Amino acid sequence: MPADHRRMNSTASLSTSLGAHPHAAARERSGMWLMVAGGLMLGTLGIFLEEAGQSPLTAVWFRCAFGLLTLTAWFAVTRRWRELRLSGAARLAAVSAGVLAVVNWILFFEAIERTSIGVATVVVHVQPFLVMAFGALWWKERITRAQGIATFACLIGLALASGWVDGALTGAGWSSSYLWGIGLALLNSVGYAALTLIANRARGVTPLALAWWQCAVGAVVLVWWPFVHGWPPAGPAWAWLAGLGAIHTGLAYVVLYAGVARLSAGRVAVLQFVYPASAVAVEWAVYGRALSPSQLAGVLMMLVALVVVGTQRAARQA
Repeated sequence: MPADHRRMNSTASLSTSLGAHPHAAARERSGMWLMVAGGLMLGTLGIFLEEAGQSPLTAVWFRCAFGLLTLTAWFAVTRRWRELRLSGAARLAAVSAGVLAVVNWILFFEAIERTSIGVATVVVHVQPFLVMAFGALWWKERITRAQGIATFACLIGLALASGWVDGALTGAGWSSSYLWGIGLALLNSVGYAALTLIANRARGVTPLALAWWQCAVGAVVLVWWPFVHGWPPAGPAWAWLAGLGAIHTGLAYVVLYAGVARLSAGRVAVLQFVYPASAVAVEWAVYGRALSPSQLAGVLMMLVALVVVGTQRAARQA
């Protein structure tokens, strides 16, 4: 009888294991599709910005305002209001992240105006290397040989992707505006690295709650700008600006974070680069602005290097 009982338990455990595996696989597949969908949505952000035709500060305020409305509606529908009630260090981290996010969005939109959608987006995505560097500097995290090689490859890729090599070979050089755009994108990357570190240290704050607080802080801090600078004319501009908040902040963040919750950190590190790749493709498809062969090679080098760094950091934190 005890032996039969053990056999039944063993069979039940095996059935449970076999039943759980397909469920886990389906969950992972759905997570991958969600992250791809979120990345593709974010890849169209530059189109909305250009079609709106407004100043970066105006675009950022609208993004915050409509993002806040969309995320508030999501929290209302899902009845997860408790996630927004923060206090002490958590509230300070959320407000700090909000101020930093607003500055980052302004820098990013300014960088797009001076360079291009694809170039600015790709340059900003050197952020994982900065997170790695900050971790080594502040928390004495070890940098592996593979990460060191990937960093060197990323720097070469950045020089190619930004068009520096093309300019040097043709003698065309860079305009001061373009240089400013690259600098702003790099500064934006530093800001995103700091934002990542704040988010990692903000205990008890969910990613969507942090996004809600970012939008709330931005909507309050920049509310004066449209009154001083002037409101966009009624018509398509409002629809494009509303899309920046509703689609590229509210909906995209909900979809992305739902995908992240279903995936391992290593998968997330790889799939987060759907965004810059789609931004390059969308700009070419809509405006016909294709990167040169050397720029595309640089983008590919950066993506491979960033995947190496992201997956290694994810494996270390697992």
